[in-house]
Amino acid sequence: MKTVLTTLALLLIAPSVANSQQVMFGPGWKEQRFSMFSSNDFGLNGESMSVRSDETVSLMWTALPEALWDSREASWDWSVARSVPPTDLTLKGGDDRNLSLYFVFLPRAAAEAARGRGVMSLLDNEDARVLMYIWGGDHARGDIVPSPYLGERGRIVISRGAGTGSAMESVDLAADHRRAFGSGPENLVGIAVSADSDDTRTEVVAEIARLRFR
Repeated sequence: MKTVLTTLALLLIAPSVANSQQVMFGPGWKEQRFSMFSSNDFGLNGESMSVRSDETVSLMWTALPEALWDSREASWDWSVARSVPPTDLTLKGGDDRNLSLYFVFLPRAAAEAARGRGVMSLLDNEDARVLMYIWGGDHARGDIVPSPYLGERGRIVISRGAGTGSAMESVDLAADHRRAFGSGPENLVGIAVSADSDDTRTEVVAEIARLRFR
């Protein structure tokens, strides 16, 4: 009886968690390097991903199953033990950040055609729209700023400024997509996590965990 009551209490307190689907950090995630000699150290640990970026930059990504393409909300926990300094995230070549979480959207036809392709094919697709939630930078929390690499395809949402700590995030992807691009999102086909410390020649030690979609 105690177990039943506890379960009911959890459902009443956190119905969104109970109705969400968690994405695990394990098989299916692949690293994308931007330089032969620069690679972050990612640890795929099931519920969590650890990241160490020592004057380096790269990202880990995975395609999402079609069952998640209609997701319009996301939540996760993340923490930063060592941080890069504040930077201008709109400046190409000077935009170091602790963590970025990418959400990649494509129209149905483009999403079907992109099955099995790499992350750069998705990011470079002219029909793609990419929301990047970032811990880092020298911007106000909640600001949406342009990506210096993706042009009209990408927008940066400032979740946390540069610095250490831990936090829980819950985001409305549909609302942020409308703010960023002026329209609702299409199909959420892929996600990625990156850390970037090569420009400031510093170090990031961070973690992201319990990534859920609704």
